[in-house]
This record gives sequence, structure tokens and C-alpha cells, in this order.
Amino acid sequence: MPRATTERFSRAHQPTAKKSEAKSSNSMTNPIFNTARFGQHILKNPATAQKIVDAANLKPTDKVLEVGPGTGNLTVKILEKAKHVTAVEMDPRMAAEVIKRVQGTPEQHKLEVMIGDAIKVDFPYFEVCISNTPYQISSPLTFRLLSHRPLFRVAILMFQREFAMRLTAKPGTALWSRLSANVQLYSKVDNIINVARNDFRPPPKVESSVIRLVPIDPPPPVKFEEFDGLNRIIFSRPNKTVRGNFQAQGVMKMLDQNRRTWLAAQEMMAEDTPISTIVDKVLEEVGVTESRAAKMDVDDLLK
Repeated sequence: MPRATTERFSRAHQPTAKKSEAKSSNSMTNPIFNTARFGQHILKNPATAQKIVDAANLKPTDKVLEVGPGTGNLTVKILEKAKHVTAVEMDPRMAAEVIKRVQGTPEQHKLEVMIGDAIKVDFPYFEVCISNTPYQISSPLTFRLLSHRPLFRVAILMFQREFAMRLTAKPGTALWSRLSANVQLYSKVDNIINVARNDFRPPPKVESSVIRLVPIDPPPPVKFEEFDGLNRIIFSRPNKTVRGNFQAQGVMKMLDQNRRTWLAAQEMMAEDTPISTIVDKVLEEVGVTESRAAKMDVDDLLK
């Protein structure tokens, strides 16, 4: 029968609800499983499930990672096309339901279920990831996948529509953001399916979209922490000039402290040149002093 791996149970992504909120959400809870507890909405429309699986262009040799299988509506369709599926599910009752659905079928030996938090468990090797993602882990899961090695071929991910639109946003649009730039540094991402609320049980309060994420191979030789640190500064006020954001209160002091720490680690003496002068010189050399993050693409940010 399919194998279930038990990981440490975690409530790290479980929202804390007030009593009044919990009471009002009862009508939105799956009558069989307490899906609201984990922020899950079960995809019930088989046509939509088939579109998601088809979008992955699965091969008979593929090993697939599925995050948040729920009751297995996507899982059974993936198993029809893939060599092996590892499903990561936080709710033990749902994990049992997924296993139960394939017992006695040819696919039962192709499925492994891991019970645990998808942000914390050790992922096995996989070529494709498919996920009806619990919305509260959308960002952590996206960056966990982008940092995963070896690189996978493609991820087909269901997100809240606004989050999906931010991932795929282009420079100069209202939704272009630090998130957009960070994700697009490491991947090609596009929106492929819009999913109606009534395709889920219980229906979420927001619309959903499915995106295709393809990692850039080889990944750019850029430290994510440094790239994100830059974006954290210049996207704090994206319509302000880059120089203006660097002059914001506290930024120069932080940069000066970072410089002194780095110099000390290299056993080098600190320069007498003020950090503001160094920053201005660098921004001028790369020609972005008067640029604005709202209109800068990834290549501009890498200068």
C-alpha cells in the first residue's frame, strides 16, 4: 500500500482566530475535514484539476512533488501520468484519505504521503511540483522551491489571484514589487489558468489563479540575500528615486554598520570616506541615481 511518512506536526501556519471569527467560519468548513484549520480549500471541479495536471506536461518517468493534496482529487490524476508522487499533507486525516483512494489500484505503489509542514519537511528528489497551495504559505513555499537543489523542471502552483498577479507583474505596472523582482530573478513565471471560487469546497473568499514557474537554469550567480536586501530598500517607496530611498532615515547607518562588519571580518581597516559618498558614487557609475524601482526590470536591478 502507499507509504505514509510521519513528520513532526506543526501549527506554524495555522491562523489564530477569535471566537467570533471561528463561529462565523463554521459554515465555510468542509463537513468531513476541518479544512479551515489549515487554510485549505479542496478543489472539487474535475475539469479544472485535469487542466492543472495537463499544464505540467508530465512524462511517464517523472517524479512529482505535490504540496497540499487534500483528499487527492489532483493526486489521482497525477498518478495516471507520472512514475511516482510524493504528497506532503499537514492533516493526518486527509493523508489517510489520499492513501485510501488508491488502495487496490495499480497506482498504490507509486504514491508516498509525507505528513508534515511543507515549509519544514525534507523534500525528496522531484522533477515537477504541483500544488493547490494553502494561501498562508504561498510566499514561503515559492521561495523554498526556488532555493531547492537540484533544480526541478517546472512547478504548477495554485495561489490567491492577487498573489499570482504580483508574481507575474511587469515593471511599470501597479503590482510590480519586490516579490515580483525576487521571483523573476530566478524563474520564468506566467499565469495559465484562472479558477473560480465555486470550484472549491468550501469556496474561498477570493479568486484563485494557477501559475507556471520554470527555474532559470543555470541560476544567476547572485546571492539572494544581497539582491533582496537591495530590493527591500528601493521598493520601500517604489516611485521615489533610488538615491532618495538610500537616503531614507536609517538606511545609510545600516549600510555603514554592514560595511564596518565586513571590513572587520576581512581584517581590513575602515575607510574615512563617508558611506553616503560611496553609495552616491556607485549609483552614478551604474546610472540608476534617478531611476525608480517601479519601472526597473531585473536587468536594471542587477547592474
